[in-house]
Amino acid sequence: MFKRILIPTDGSALSSKAIKAGVRLAKQTRARIIGYYALEMFQPYVYGDGTVIDTATLNAFEQRAREQGEKYLEQVRKAAKAGGVRCEALMTKPATPYQGIIGAARRKKCDVIFMASHGRGEFAALILGSVTQKVLAHSRVPVLVYR
Repeated sequence: MFKRILIPTDGSALSSKAIKAGVRLAKQTRARIIGYYALEMFQPYVYGDGTVIDTATLNAFEQRAREQGEKYLEQVRKAAKAGGVRCEALMTKPATPYQGIIGAARRKKCDVIFMASHGRGEFAALILGSVTQKVLAHSRVPVLVYR
């Protein structure tokens, strides 16, 4: 059925539950897991007087985000190991998280994307946007949404 399952994570509690469920699915289908984290881009902001955040500060933010992403991916690795499932991890720096998820699935030749949905109401999703909704709308790879 499935051979390669992409499991994106954002480090949330719901994402952790989806990782465990994704590992169970992978074990049942004898699939491999690809854990994925989208490193969000930090945009330099220009203040009213023309001052821009310095490069060192931006680099420090990015380094901290990478470290956090590695911790989230380590959760995927540990869950896969505990479940006896093969796993690899991928972190990229896409323009948007949903584009990163879709790109990772394509790059790693995944059969399915298994991801959590935070289940925000329609209004919150409209204001905040929904990564899951965008993945569902744009992905050519099947998407299983865990709630």
